[in-house]
Amino acid sequence: MRQVGLALVGAGDRGTRYTRYATADGRARLAAVAEPDPRRREGLLAEHPDAVGFGDWRELAEQPQLADAVVIATLDANHVEPAVRFAELGYHILLEKPMAIRLEDCRRIVAAAERAGVLFAVCHVMRYTSYTRGVKAVLDSGRLGEIVNIEHLEPVGWWHHAHSYVRGNWRRTDQATFMLLAKSCHDLDWLTYVMGRRVTRVSSFGGLKHFTAGNQPAGAAERCLDCAVADACPYDAQRIYLPFVGSQDRWPLAVLSEDTTEAGVLRALREGPYGRCVYACDNDVVDHQVVNLDFDGGATASFTMTAFSPKAPRQTRIFGTRGSLEGDGARLTVTDFVTGDVEVIDTNPPADGHSGGDQGLVTAFLDALTRNDPSPILSDPRESLHSHEIAWAAEEARLTGTVVTLKEPR
Repeated sequence: MRQVGLALVGAGDRGTRYTRYATADGRARLAAVAEPDPRRREGLLAEHPDAVGFGDWRELAEQPQLADAVVIATLDANHVEPAVRFAELGYHILLEKPMAIRLEDCRRIVAAAERAGVLFAVCHVMRYTSYTRGVKAVLDSGRLGEIVNIEHLEPVGWWHHAHSYVRGNWRRTDQATFMLLAKSCHDLDWLTYVMGRRVTRVSSFGGLKHFTAGNQPAGAAERCLDCAVADACPYDAQRIYLPFVGSQDRWPLAVLSEDTTEAGVLRALREGPYGRCVYACDNDVVDHQVVNLDFDGGATASFTMTAFSPKAPRQTRIFGTRGSLEGDGARLTVTDFVTGDVEVIDTNPPADGHSGGDQGLVTAFLDALTRNDPSPILSDPRESLHSHEIAWAAEEARLTGTVVTLKEPR
């Protein structure tokens, strides 16, 4: 089996993880990395001394083709130009979700990939877990009969939401994108994959209810390190971040600071955005949302995203004409309506890497490259585009209070 050459654009947490998964067993080698932050770039080059470093993806694009494929893991707003350009240059593409922060740019990327004839995968990692394989095996067996509706929950987690969507990079729609696209396009994609049909109509409700100045407790300070009421606050930054000091997994501390010692973390909380009071930030994305989906053929699904939960795997209930399934991210409980029998199936997902989805995605992408066969990639470009179209339709429905009908595919 030949070794695949990869280029990486964006050496943040996601891009670095994908690179490490791809190169761990020698199936792939890192040929080039484009990253403006010299610490991140040089850190990855130290792990891969044969790779070439660039400060900007445009410098990489000006070179003769250095790799078979490119992993694009920049911030969401910076996906479209490199994705289009590298497709034009003949690179196969692994693109972090969401594809782009404007729907017309998502369509540009898909059109460019199709025009160039390159392999293209969006990082919808939920499709690649052992849990999802277990769900699909039950559904494909016909044990549940025809699927009538699905109830799906994403419990983001109180501290995770505060980290990423109140204090962090995805807190503002104008600087990143709206919450459903940034966080939950995974779930919309997963629901279409499980249902096996396109969505035709969408409605949605939700908003920013809690993380506002009006809910700041009396006596609270602008920063957690100065706060007299921090001991009673669920979002105290010291309580959230200090337990991670010494962890082998650098997330989430590496987002705060390159120095992940206790002293480095405390310095970051004193000086950086992650030490701010959650009631004194400039966030505007929603902290709760429900989305109702009407599928081609009449089946329905309801999706709930909430900040106000433990950080936990998604939870799903699937209701069919002959049986039902309840899943908690690891175990499936299947009830047969004919016999009344109940079976519990343990899908044994790994504890890290999005329950094995990160590794599964990278393995599938490498398989596709090695074979020059797109079939290991579980979503084609148009399917990925459809999940993004659903997200925009849901946001339109939420903002306008209407039911939005999706257009037929072109």
